[in-house]
Amino acid sequence: MAPITDNLVQPFQLENTAASGRTVRLGKVVDDVLGNHDYPEPVASLLGELLALAALVSGALKFDGVFTVQAKGDGPVKTLVVDIGTDGNMRGYAQFDEERLQAAMGGADPDGWRESPVPRLLGAGHLAFTVDQGPDTERFQGIVELTGARLAECAHNYIRQSEQLDAVVLLTAGRVSGISTGSAWRAGGIMLQRLPNKGRSLLSGEAREDEDQDDWVRAVALLSSTTEQELLDAALHPHDLLYRLFHEDGVRVFDAHPLVMFCRCTQARVIGMLRSFPRAEVEQMTIDDKVVVTCEFCGSDYSFDPADLDAVYAT
Repeated sequence: MAPITDNLVQPFQLENTAASGRTVRLGKVVDDVLGNHDYPEPVASLLGELLALAALVSGALKFDGVFTVQAKGDGPVKTLVVDIGTDGNMRGYAQFDEERLQAAMGGADPDGWRESPVPRLLGAGHLAFTVDQGPDTERFQGIVELTGARLAECAHNYIRQSEQLDAVVLLTAGRVSGISTGSAWRAGGIMLQRLPNKGRSLLSGEAREDEDQDDWVRAVALLSSTTEQELLDAALHPHDLLYRLFHEDGVRVFDAHPLVMFCRCTQARVIGMLRSFPRAEVEQMTIDDKVVVTCEFCGSDYSFDPADLDAVYAT
């Protein structure tokens, strides 16, 4: 079986044990997710970064279920949602106000959103991380305010607050030309987390906090040389990027986890959702003698005529 080189999460650790991390690269996954919707570029770019962020954070968690990242704000982009299962299945969608979005992109600096998409597009709000392992378990949720110019900065705040460890996150998304025909969306990211000092020792036999700090500062400096082009380059193997960044200190890679775009919506799930509402309320959504339910994630339509509704509410 050939090793995967794209649509993956690649865990790694520095040999000096100063830090561990993950890098994620999304090609077909992000292009499939965004291809289900005709989002304007600023919305698609934000959602692409959130897909990369969800993959990065989920890779650090031990769970059996679904991990969801949701950004909600009072700006033109009202909601961004991405979820990922332990099987690597990903999906996502965005909700936005088109008129407010056009206004935000207007004026003397129409491309200003690229440098500060969070305040300009999402506004004030929060970033929520939720782990759902099924009906018989308690859901875990962590929330942090949308503080910072970009989603990566908001993620920094969450990791520092929830795990009380230093961390650095880089995220990017954009259209890349030269892939098949025309251009395609890609997204990428890399996360570095400082490892706690648990008895690390030098050759002298002593563990010194200042040495730990120096190792961490050096790792962050090396990571900062990563470019957005490298994170989006389909031809650059993740191992090659990690080697370029950290070869002087040594870097160890572990098994990569594949990612795919897959929506969990089904006819049975939609029927279950309809049954949770009174029939009279559902029938108020009838258009042309049919009730149509559209999945916000993948855009699939589920149509129910009066006979179908009879069957839905018969049991």
